[in-house]
Amino acid sequence: TMEEFSMKTMIATAAVLFALAGAASAGQCPSLWAKAEEAMKTATLDDATKAKVTEMIEKGKADHEAGNHADSEAGLQEALKLLGA
Repeated sequence: TMEEFSMKTMIATAAVLFALAGAASAGQCPSLWAKAEEAMKTATLDDATKAKVTEMIEKGKADHEAGNHADSEAGLQEALKLLGA
Protein backbone atom coordinates (compact mmCIF):
# COMPACT_ATOMS: atom_id res chain seq x y z
CA THR A 1 0.00 0.00 0.00
CA MET A 2 0.97 3.61 -0.30
CA GLU A 3 1.21 3.94 3.49
CA GLU A 4 3.75 1.07 3.70
CA PHE A 5 5.75 2.60 0.85
CA SER A 6 5.81 5.99 2.57
CA MET A 7 6.95 4.46 5.86
CA LYS A 8 9.72 2.48 4.16
CA THR A 9 10.82 5.59 2.28
CA MET A 10 10.95 7.62 5.51
CA ILE A 11 12.98 4.94 7.27
CA ALA A 12 15.41 4.66 4.36
CA THR A 13 15.77 8.44 4.21
CA ALA A 14 16.44 8.64 7.94
CA ALA A 15 19.10 5.92 7.67
CA VAL A 16 20.87 7.80 4.89
CA LEU A 17 20.77 11.07 6.84
CA PHE A 18 22.23 9.41 9.95
CA ALA A 19 24.99 7.85 7.86
CA LEU A 20 25.83 11.18 6.27
CA ALA A 21 25.81 12.94 9.64
CA GLY A 22 28.25 10.35 11.00
CA ALA A 23 30.56 10.78 8.03
CA ALA A 24 30.48 14.56 8.38
CA SER A 25 31.20 14.27 12.08
CA ALA A 26 34.12 11.95 11.42
CA GLY A 27 35.77 14.67 9.37
CA GLN A 28 35.94 17.02 12.36
CA CYS A 29 38.13 14.79 14.52
CA PRO A 30 41.43 15.07 12.57
CA SER A 31 41.16 18.84 12.30
CA LEU A 32 40.47 19.12 16.03
CA TRP A 33 43.48 17.05 17.06
CA ALA A 34 45.68 18.89 14.56
CA LYS A 35 44.56 22.17 16.11
CA ALA A 36 45.26 20.80 19.60
CA GLU A 37 48.70 19.50 18.60
CA GLU A 38 49.54 22.85 17.04
CA ALA A 39 48.40 24.70 20.17
CA MET A 40 50.54 22.39 22.34
CA LYS A 41 53.66 23.73 20.60
CA THR A 42 53.20 27.18 22.11
CA ALA A 43 51.12 26.40 25.21
CA THR A 44 52.47 27.46 28.58
CA LEU A 45 51.02 24.67 30.71
CA ASP A 46 52.35 22.96 33.79
CA ASP A 47 53.63 19.43 33.24
CA ALA A 48 50.53 17.75 34.69
CA THR A 49 48.16 19.71 32.42
CA LYS A 50 50.39 19.14 29.41
CA ALA A 51 50.35 15.38 30.12
CA LYS A 52 46.56 15.43 30.52
CA VAL A 53 46.08 17.27 27.22
CA THR A 54 48.44 14.89 25.43
CA GLU A 55 46.45 11.96 26.81
CA MET A 56 43.18 13.58 25.71
CA ILE A 57 44.51 14.05 22.18
CA GLU A 58 45.63 10.42 21.98
CA LYS A 59 42.25 9.26 23.32
CA GLY A 60 40.51 11.47 20.74
CA LYS A 61 42.50 9.80 17.98
CA ALA A 62 41.70 6.33 19.34
CA ASP A 63 38.01 7.16 19.68
CA HIS A 64 37.99 8.42 16.08
CA GLU A 65 39.65 5.25 14.81
CA ALA A 66 37.09 3.17 16.74
CA GLY A 67 34.25 5.11 15.14
CA ASN A 68 33.29 6.93 18.37
CA HIS A 69 33.28 10.36 16.77
CA ALA A 70 31.06 12.07 19.33
CA ASP A 71 33.41 10.98 22.15
CA SER A 72 36.43 11.96 20.07
CA GLU A 73 35.09 15.44 19.37
CA ALA A 74 34.01 16.00 22.98
CA GLY A 75 37.42 15.03 24.34
CA LEU A 76 39.31 17.04 21.75
CA GLN A 77 37.13 20.10 22.39
CA GLU A 78 37.91 19.76 26.11
CA ALA A 79 41.63 19.52 25.32
CA LEU A 80 41.37 22.70 23.26
CA LYS A 81 39.68 24.47 26.19
CA LEU A 82 42.55 23.47 28.48
CA LEU A 83 44.92 24.83 25.85
CA GLY A 84 42.96 28.07 25.61
CA ALA A 85 42.48 27.47 21.89
